[in-house]
Amino acid sequence: MQVFIRIFPYVKRYKLLAFSTLFCAIAGTLMVVVFPAITQRIVDQVIGQNQPEKLLPLVGLGLAAFIAQNGLNSLRIFFNNHFEQRVIFDLRSELYAHIQRLPLTWFDNRATGDVMTRLIEDVTSVERVLIDGIEQGTVAVLQILIVSGLMVIYSPLLTVSALVPIPFLAAGALAYTLTARARYRKQRKAVSELNSILHDNIAGIRQIKTYTSEEREHARFDGASDGVRKATLTVMKTWAVYQPGMEFFSSCGILIVSGVGASQVLAGNMEIGALVAFFVLTRFLYEPIGKLHQLNQIFQSGRAAGERVFEIMDAAPEADEGEGAPCPEIHGHVVYRDVSFSYDASIPVLNGVSLEAPAGSMVALVGPTGAGKSTIVNLLVRFYEFTSGRITVDGVPIRSMSRQYLRNNIAVVTQESFLFNGTTAENLRIGKPDATEEEIWSALRAANAEEFIRRLPKGLHSQLGERGVKLSVGEKQRLSIARALLKNPPILILDEATASVDTATERLIQEALDHLMENRTSFVIAHRLSTVRHADEILVLERGRITERGRHDELLERGGLYAELCKSSLIESETVAVLA
Repeated sequence: MQVFIRIFPYVKRYKLLAFSTLFCAIAGTLMVVVFPAITQRIVDQVIGQNQPEKLLPLVGLGLAAFIAQNGLNSLRIFFNNHFEQRVIFDLRSELYAHIQRLPLTWFDNRATGDVMTRLIEDVTSVERVLIDGIEQGTVAVLQILIVSGLMVIYSPLLTVSALVPIPFLAAGALAYTLTARARYRKQRKAVSELNSILHDNIAGIRQIKTYTSEEREHARFDGASDGVRKATLTVMKTWAVYQPGMEFFSSCGILIVSGVGASQVLAGNMEIGALVAFFVLTRFLYEPIGKLHQLNQIFQSGRAAGERVFEIMDAAPEADEGEGAPCPEIHGHVVYRDVSFSYDASIPVLNGVSLEAPAGSMVALVGPTGAGKSTIVNLLVRFYEFTSGRITVDGVPIRSMSRQYLRNNIAVVTQESFLFNGTTAENLRIGKPDATEEEIWSALRAANAEEFIRRLPKGLHSQLGERGVKLSVGEKQRLSIARALLKNPPILILDEATASVDTATERLIQEALDHLMENRTSFVIAHRLSTVRHADEILVLERGRITERGRHDELLERGGLYAELCKSSLIESETVAVLA
């Protein structure tokens, strides 16, 4: 129940729609009092007393009641749909906004397909049970109360007879509710696992085809799909017993009313018209009870989905101590003082790292895989928070700056340049949303990307496909550089920006990077000597510590790890002579 209580703040935003929906539902429900009364009069007066002149007015009254009831029902559906979709939009929007505020460590432990399932399917499931539950549940309870009152007026004895199955119906509903949570949680988890596999396989379709692993992946997909089938069947098997069982008890109630009512008519204690009217009321009594059983099923499914939605909402967002603090102009003087970091307390990644990058300088980070190079720059952007030490920009601790302001002053170009499924212009304007086309073309020229963009069918307005699939690796890399140029930040991070490209493409990228690094503080992670040899300072990392620092020639002369890396091609060189 706590899950649904947390939804009510979203519902309260649309009080008028909620009131209109409930008003139409209640007014339409009140029409049930008309039909038993008309039925009784037709049987007792029109037929029993041979008064045919009353037939047409009674039929007309019944028709008017039907029109009113269905007209109100139409309005109810209209208001309810608008109400439901607005609340779904708000909940999904706030959930997405919260997801964006979560730290990267949260995403490191989550499958994308699972997050998508919670954001799309689970939100809809929660909202369906809330809106439908409030509306239909209120109508059902109200109808039960109205019908029960009318039944007492007709015959207290028959009313008691009709209520005999109620304890059995309540017991069945309670048993179903108490055992449903685990079944529905298992079903939602199985759906998430299926969506996760589907997302991975679609995103990695080229790798699947390259390694001809279609059959293996199909088997994995079928395994997850079979998990959904089994979990759903577990839910439906219980429902297959529960729903007919409840119908059985309702039918027994009608049978009891028939027996007791017939005996009352035969004893002269009740008119046949009243008995027929009571039969109508009995149907109106068990109809909403059956609806409540169906709502119980929806409720249990929605509760499981709601727990998954609010599990995300309860996850702690990135703490931002600098939110609202004054924002000084950043020039790019970066200092690390005795910085340590670990993803897990038992596994340190950085140990007492200290470095200084004056504004406009270039610092290169080299070392074997896993030495901590990417972690150092990730701490500067506050993708992760350092465990101890201090990082400042222009003398200001980065934790005293808001993340948004800090990140607005840093551009990152990585080895795998991510492009969104949109146009060239849309991808570049991520760096500067208000950029003009003239500014975009200027950035493309500086990034050596103008030529191939002009060859595209629609130039800046050509669709690039998902992850920029229509472009080569080098072309995507140059677009990322153009995006960074358009952003024009004082601090630049290049993480393996020239990796995985051929020599000719590397030269084009390197020229673009030279333009990009002008007058900026640059942190460069690279395996290629051409990228790092002109750095103002080269830092050599090993097991989370800086073991060597200096310029290229100095480090070669020392014959330490840097020289070994060069010789072993961990830092690739164009010619052996360079190492001499």
